[in-house]
Amino acid sequence: MKQKTYQGLTFRPFIESDSIQARVAELGRQISSDYAGKNPLMICVLNGAAPFAMDLFRALDIDAEISFIRLKSYEGTGSTGTVKEVMGLTESIEGRDVILVEDIIDTGNTMVKLEADMRAMRPASLRIATLLFKPEALQAPVEPHYVGFSIPKKFIIGYGLDIDGAARNLNDIYVLADEDGK
Repeated sequence: MKQKTYQGLTFRPFIESDSIQARVAELGRQISSDYAGKNPLMICVLNGAAPFAMDLFRALDIDAEISFIRLKSYEGTGSTGTVKEVMGLTESIEGRDVILVEDIIDTGNTMVKLEADMRAMRPASLRIATLLFKPEALQAPVEPHYVGFSIPKKFIIGYGLDIDGAARNLNDIYVLADEDGK
């Protein structure tokens, strides 16, 4: 894996595709076990979680469904501090087992709002699956049930995560290079 440059910023390799796919397979097995005999609805938060959600959905060996919503809270390399719903859920989740699938939980503000909105729709159960979790960055009480990787408070791109729309299509995850060149 080579370094990548976007918007004049250098990103170095952080998590390789093989590691991502192995972890997604493990999460798929865990979710399949936890929901054996059930038909959970996975709700993917677009755009960033799409690659993770689809890989995770295919890793399940149980009946499941998937739907999509779109929220926005980032611009450039930082959170805006506000959550904007761009596209909402169209089906009822009342009485359903729901798994919210997110690409990254950073401050937790987006997930707190989303979780409250979803609970108001009275699902039978509600769990959170996230590819990446930054516990050091949390500003709100969020406890994901399924975590791909816990990572430090750094800006990352790739495998769905972007910088102003770019780099989502990278198979690997890259981290913004530190000032010391690492």
